[in-house]
Amino acid sequence: MASLMAAKGNTRLCLGGGFCKADTKNVATRKIGCYPLMYNAIKLKQRSLSVIASARSSRGIDSTINGSMVHGINLGEVAPVMGNKNRESTKEISGVDAPLHAVLLGRFVEDQFVYRQTFIIRSYEIGPDKTATMETLMNLLQETALNHVTSSGLAGNGFGATREMSLRKLIWVVTRIHIQVQRYSSWGDVVEIDTWVDATGKNGMRRDWIIRDYKTQEIITRATSTWVIMNQETRRLSKIPEQVREEVVPFYLNRVAVASDKNDSEKIDKLTDKTAERIRSGLAPRWSDMDANQHVNNVKYIGWILESVPINVLGNYDLTSMTLEYRRECQQSNLLESLTSSTASGTEDSNNYMHRRPDLEFTHLLRMLADKAEIVRARTQWHSKQKLN
Repeated sequence: MASLMAAKGNTRLCLGGGFCKADTKNVATRKIGCYPLMYNAIKLKQRSLSVIASARSSRGIDSTINGSMVHGINLGEVAPVMGNKNRESTKEISGVDAPLHAVLLGRFVEDQFVYRQTFIIRSYEIGPDKTATMETLMNLLQETALNHVTSSGLAGNGFGATREMSLRKLIWVVTRIHIQVQRYSSWGDVVEIDTWVDATGKNGMRRDWIIRDYKTQEIITRATSTWVIMNQETRRLSKIPEQVREEVVPFYLNRVAVASDKNDSEKIDKLTDKTAERIRSGLAPRWSDMDANQHVNNVKYIGWILESVPINVLGNYDLTSMTLEYRRECQQSNLLESLTSSTASGTEDSNNYMHRRPDLEFTHLLRMLADKAEIVRARTQWHSKQKLN
């Protein structure tokens, strides 16, 4: 899980899943989690689940699962779950073929530069219209990023940190996330998420994601984020040490999920009591909102931001774009305020969902109730559900 961190000075940041990468030269010595594949086949036993992995080529890992039921998925007898470009599947779940590797952490594809994971949209991850929520999508992106790190073989002892970063008590912190939603998946749908990383600036890293409908392979969501390094103890930003750079640079992939002309890179204006149209006060973090580092999980902010959005907007429009700028940490003792103001509206100029202007646009601010300190700024875009049908 991601934790929100604070930086001294004017920049306030949020911690989340960072980067790590598998060895691209020798699949036989690649690690899955903390288990090195030292031989052609190793059986990893964990209670009733048995996974057999064999290194066949430099582009993929073939595995089998021996069992009948894992996480609610009927797996039947031993069957292949991973391959190069072939996607094996088994029992149909809610009308779609469920990939067997949905119960595993995931796999590396495209010469090990891209990490791919599959998820089933659960009943507790949908909203009133029976489709996944923005919070669900953000959680799945975060989970994929952290599993990328865990499965890579370079992970240190912290969330997203490499070994050299852990030795220096450094962590990755996210400063900005932008997500575009083409279509929300429904309850029971299977989605496939790809994630990869690249450099941005001299001391930053960019992590991108795409989400596909597993059955049709249609890209339904794109997301991009910017990360910097922070000292975990001093909360000060840090340059990337040369030892850390040597770890990560060979694994950067020069590819973007969101084209530069479609990326929401403009600064988000700060809302005030005078400029905000709606203010929702008295929002209180609960114990269940805290992460492993005793800070509020940054995905929780989305729900609080939407608390000040008019109810008719939530019911009649789809949230199709969201940009978050993280400013500072939030703890359980903090009471919060959510501010929202409409900034623009548009008209349809194309039949393509992602290439027409939004019907509504809002600017948001989540701040401390006591001293009005900013936690996160946000911008959202919405499309009418009726126009999309």
